[in-house]
Amino acid sequence: MSDSSYTPPKVWQWEPGNGGKFASINRPVAGPTHDKELPVGKHPLQLYSLATPNGVKVTILLEELLEAGIKEAEYDAWLINIIEGDQFGSGFVDVNPNSKIPAMMDHSVEPSQRLFESGSILKYLAEKFNAFIPESASGKAECFNWLFWQMGSAPILGGGFGHFYAYAPEKFEYPINRFTMEIKRQLDVLDRHLADNRYMCGDDYSIVDMAIYPWYGVLAQGGLYDDAHEFIEAHTYKNVLRWAGELAERPAVKRGKLVNRTWGDVQLAERHDASDFDGLV
Repeated sequence: MSDSSYTPPKVWQWEPGNGGKFASINRPVAGPTHDKELPVGKHPLQLYSLATPNGVKVTILLEELLEAGIKEAEYDAWLINIIEGDQFGSGFVDVNPNSKIPAMMDHSVEPSQRLFESGSILKYLAEKFNAFIPESASGKAECFNWLFWQMGSAPILGGGFGHFYAYAPEKFEYPINRFTMEIKRQLDVLDRHLADNRYMCGDDYSIVDMAIYPWYGVLAQGGLYDDAHEFIEAHTYKNVLRWAGELAERPAVKRGKLVNRTWGDVQLAERHDASDFDGLV
């Protein structure tokens, strides 16, 4: 079927199995599909996630906090396999009713605080530990400008470009062209900004860099959607590549990219202590 032959019906009907790579877990309703309690480890911070770009944002921050000597940021990381539908277990839905990773529980406060949405988790942890976030009101405003830019823009990259370019069961010219145009515009926004700034918030490395890098930095470096970096001519975004290259060399970023990873050469499914990284980085 070509992309010009489809006429939407008056009332949409769900057809299970329709949707490409993630068809087995896509559904039009919320709520749990099965009863399953979440594990709880020895640390106050309990992370339930997977090493997707959204998940990596949070593990990079946690590892950066530990790298900075903040021992209270020790955490247990539990693998949530979204392909297997772990995000629809009753315990996970209690933490995140939207059934998306990452999700977290902070048991260091009373009552325990649930956290979901990666941007919310980054903001919460940065403010909790007073780290990787500007101190001034104007600095915070600029930080949140870019944090919410990322939260609003990345769905175009992942759910738009990534889906139709890499995961959709058929290749359609219109959506690939539409979303490619938009992500190239977004990369140009970043490239122009980084021409005059070492990091996203000037000279200070912050949660904004941690939020944007797993999506746009890794894409430009060739780490997302197979050969997409060639397709979008990522080499032309020289300031993005300079910035991404610097971040990629940070020890905490290297560790953060390994947590809850289930593909590639490294099979580090969970993290509970710093020794879990011995010999890996």
